[in-house]
Amino acid sequence: MRPLEGITVVTLEHAIAAPFCTRQLADLGARIVKVERPGVGDFARAYDGRVRGLASHFVWSNRSKESLTLDVKHPEAAAILGKLLARADVLVQNLAPGAAARLGLSYEALAPKHPKLIVCDISGYGADGPYRDKKAYDLLIQSESGFVSITGSPDEPAKAGCSIADIAAGMYAYTNILAALIERGKTGRGKGIDVSMLESMVEWMSYPLYYAFDGAEPPPRAGAAHATIYPYGPFPAGDGKVVMLGLQNEREWQVFCAKVLGKPELATDARFASNAKRTASRDALRKLIVAEFAGLSAEQVVARLDEAQIANARVNSMAEVWEHPQLKARHRWMQVETPAGPIPALLPPGVPDASRARMDAVPALGQHTNAILAELGYAESAIARLAGEKAI
Repeated sequence: MRPLEGITVVTLEHAIAAPFCTRQLADLGARIVKVERPGVGDFARAYDGRVRGLASHFVWSNRSKESLTLDVKHPEAAAILGKLLARADVLVQNLAPGAAARLGLSYEALAPKHPKLIVCDISGYGADGPYRDKKAYDLLIQSESGFVSITGSPDEPAKAGCSIADIAAGMYAYTNILAALIERGKTGRGKGIDVSMLESMVEWMSYPLYYAFDGAEPPPRAGAAHATIYPYGPFPAGDGKVVMLGLQNEREWQVFCAKVLGKPELATDARFASNAKRTASRDALRKLIVAEFAGLSAEQVVARLDEAQIANARVNSMAEVWEHPQLKARHRWMQVETPAGPIPALLPPGVPDASRARMDAVPALGQHTNAILAELGYAESAIARLAGEKAI
């Protein structure tokens, strides 16, 4: 039995934060009823067509869900949602600021009638405060949280290559819902959860914030290198490929000089005698490392680093990640169905094998509408009428 079997989640979601949260609940066995706008659905469905005509964001964050199309502004929508919530354990929403409350879907409005219901609201800035009604997208929260200010090259800031602020909020929504389910098992009552993308991302800023504590200088933008530890970052090999390596302490620095660079005397060079000095003299040290690596292939550099037990990694392309030997050896790729046919999907981290993860199909828009409405007691004629009125 999967951990969340028997748990039903109703979600009014779009984009990444809420869908990623609920997909992880589905991975653990929860039933997810995804309420989508008739005709268009979750707007992430149209982000691109890179997965056999389907959107890359959507297929990643929406497997194992049931799609119910419903115009939430239709006069009968409230009754349908009410019947759904009467059977639900959790409501998740990341609609525009204030939209859920206007629909009567706030925790305060729902708790009297559904005292066991857990309501999780995901927004850019939270339920109150001066930024409450401000629109928020991933890049904007990356900027607002200070992440962009410390990411990129010295000449130009950069965003993360994936939706890191959305993912952060989705993770905190997921963990708070799990905690609320445990709490409900003890108290018998649901609760309201208010997850802010800004707060989620600022929590992840951790070390840079404390590094700049009390007016101190923030860590500089250092590209793919570590801003305050050196050598820690990418270095080119002689074959044009790039190797990432990282040293954490003085013992590793001495081993690196002797076994990787073949220059044990560098370990006692006054310019490089501590991490702070190596960081200050990084340009000079980089030239020495690059000169040594120029006569080696990336494979040879990695072999030296491995022999010296210095942490390292290849800078893989997306194509190389698809073929990563470690993921293949651990059998981490499975097949999931989509409206465009089966595609590979990674087993959820921490799940030991395919028998423990729920990895059902990515739904077509409205695929489960008729079945869900019939389950709620609607006759075929009533469902046909709602379809005719474009309510579903």
